[in-house]
Amino acid sequence: MEAHTATILDYFEQINAIPRCSKNEARLARWLSDWAAARHLDRSGDDAGNLVVRVPASAGVERAPTVVVQGHMDMVCEKTPDATHDFNRDPIRSKTEGDWLMADRTTLGADNGIALAYAMALAEDRTIRRPPMELLFTVDEETGLTGVKELAPDLIGGKVLINLDSEDEGVFTIGCAGGQNTILSMDLTLEQVPSGYSLNKVVVGGLRGGHSGIDIDKQRGNAIKILTRSLTRVQQQLPLRLVTLNGGTRHNAIARDAEALIACKAGDGRTVMQAVAQAEQIMRQEYAGMDAGLYIKVGPPAAPAPEALSRESTRRVLDLLMALPHGVAGMAPTFEGLVETSSNLATAAVNDGRTHILTSQRSARLSRLEEMTAAIHALAGLAGAGVRDDNHYPPWQPDHDAPLLKTAQRVYAGLYGAQPRLQVIHAGLECAIIGDRCPGMQMISFGPTIQNPHSPTERLHIPSVGKVWRFLVALLEALGR
Repeated sequence: MEAHTATILDYFEQINAIPRCSKNEARLARWLSDWAAARHLDRSGDDAGNLVVRVPASAGVERAPTVVVQGHMDMVCEKTPDATHDFNRDPIRSKTEGDWLMADRTTLGADNGIALAYAMALAEDRTIRRPPMELLFTVDEETGLTGVKELAPDLIGGKVLINLDSEDEGVFTIGCAGGQNTILSMDLTLEQVPSGYSLNKVVVGGLRGGHSGIDIDKQRGNAIKILTRSLTRVQQQLPLRLVTLNGGTRHNAIARDAEALIACKAGDGRTVMQAVAQAEQIMRQEYAGMDAGLYIKVGPPAAPAPEALSRESTRRVLDLLMALPHGVAGMAPTFEGLVETSSNLATAAVNDGRTHILTSQRSARLSRLEEMTAAIHALAGLAGAGVRDDNHYPPWQPDHDAPLLKTAQRVYAGLYGAQPRLQVIHAGLECAIIGDRCPGMQMISFGPTIQNPHSPTERLHIPSVGKVWRFLVALLEALGR
């Protein structure tokens, strides 16, 4: 392993020792501030918790434009059902498998802890001929770019931004989709469970999940949709009352797990088992090659809960979940293979006579984002559900003629003898907000190769860490000339 790669991964391990789920970054921010203070680097923060560390220029390049190097402090905290990891207390434990770094049944946090590690290494390395830098560490990115939306306008002064939150080495991100979350809620009718009924638990799991911006076009299963289809198949054959339903974890993750408690006549247990087994057989065929681990299980009958949804409320919930869109709605006409518009049925919960559903829409076109959101509002209206929107952010429109991009292309080609690939991504990036809040900002995003972010199979390609470091150093030196 190269020395610089080892240094960066050492910083990454130190970062991973500090719990940092979204909205829980204060401890990491203090640690980064202490690190900066120990090196006599100026730093400041804003009311949102964003932190900037200012690194002076090397001798001779003090007059070069300031470069903002940016990443976010929080991580998506996902784990497998059998993991005992406590994200509020335990460090992320990583392991190496060949050329890959991964965690033990949890997300690794390379998205975006590796960006912080790069920034720290840049500040420490005095051999680099670098321009003045502002290391911008933002909070609460994963819940919807929340921290950067509250970025104090005067926290940064640079007009050249290098975002290190992309996940394919050799690819430059120069634009991204905008996004919008929609929350649907509905009061439901609870009734006493009739005598002679028993409970069954229907569980969907074994799915790969993934990032709803990056992986939405990979045809992976959504556990909420699969559970709804399974329950609908049961409902078509016998009276069914829903007691509880829970699936998904966050707005930007494709739901990997879902489960429901249903009340049925005690003598209908065999029919429930058969209907669910048929659903599993059908959907394992549909998702063969994408989600080979898919399973749908029925737990043994148990004594019923005192109350369950009425048959009419059960129908309303299942009809709404069946009707809500999930997946790709349209492809971009100007970038081959790019998803333009999509919706993620992110979370669903039915508890205590109330349902709460979260969907996440994305589009590279604001008009299509508005159209998809309006369609979900229409479905909510037909179902009699309340609806509200939050967490809107605009698309980041690419600028192919930006001097920063031209310099980056030239430097990369000079280092590696090949042009980098340019992409506009379907995921959201903080560049969209920063560019909106800081007019005139030139922006580019790149990073080492990370696979399966936002899932417990997330892994970081170690050789790509060194390639990105060499390019990052060369780019900063070029910007300092």
